[in-house]
Amino acid sequence: MKVALIGASGQAGSRILKELSDRGHTVTAIARNPEKIAALPGVTATKGDVFDTDGLAALIEGHDAVVSSVHFLASDADGLIAAVRASGVKRYLVVGGAGSLEVAPGKRLVDTPEFPAIYKAEAQKGADFLDTLKAIDDLDWTFLSPSALFVAGERTGQFRLGKDSLLASEKGSSISFEDYAIVMTNEIETPKHIRQRFTVGY
Repeated sequence: MKVALIGASGQAGSRILKELSDRGHTVTAIARNPEKIAALPGVTATKGDVFDTDGLAALIEGHDAVVSSVHFLASDADGLIAAVRASGVKRYLVVGGAGSLEVAPGKRLVDTPEFPAIYKAEAQKGADFLDTLKAIDDLDWTFLSPSALFVAGERTGQFRLGKDSLLASEKGSSISFEDYAIVMTNEIETPKHIRQRFTVGY
């Protein structure tokens, strides 16, 4: 497949990029600083600005799917969605956050007293992004939320999938960037969560 990956040099983005490359896909890897994008088979590093809607639309036109892996506070949901719409690409996948996941019926992680204040603004903007997507019916979007701890680790291939509830085990709630990338790439290859949010954790 031909995939456009916005934020390809970031923590999650770089792992998704490697997973896509390892599986033989062709990737247009987009970042503000393309020199930070790993040189991998099938990957074309490209300079792009998430706030330049027209420029971004031109970069992602002609792809089978678009993935955005950018911090919510460092981007604009409406602008990203407008760029995807203008490009004509229908499949749009978003690296989501854990804050909008429920820890009890109707209670989101971001609204719990123990949620770290330092991450609250980012988490809230991610939740708002999801709400924006839920009102859209002209894109085949998917929002993949990680677990509470989203960290560098190993590619184990061992994980659980969920829907809107935070996944946790006796070891807490976590997922590695590497295993998250497997799930995102699986969803690109075989869509099972069109116009849905889902989550991954151990």
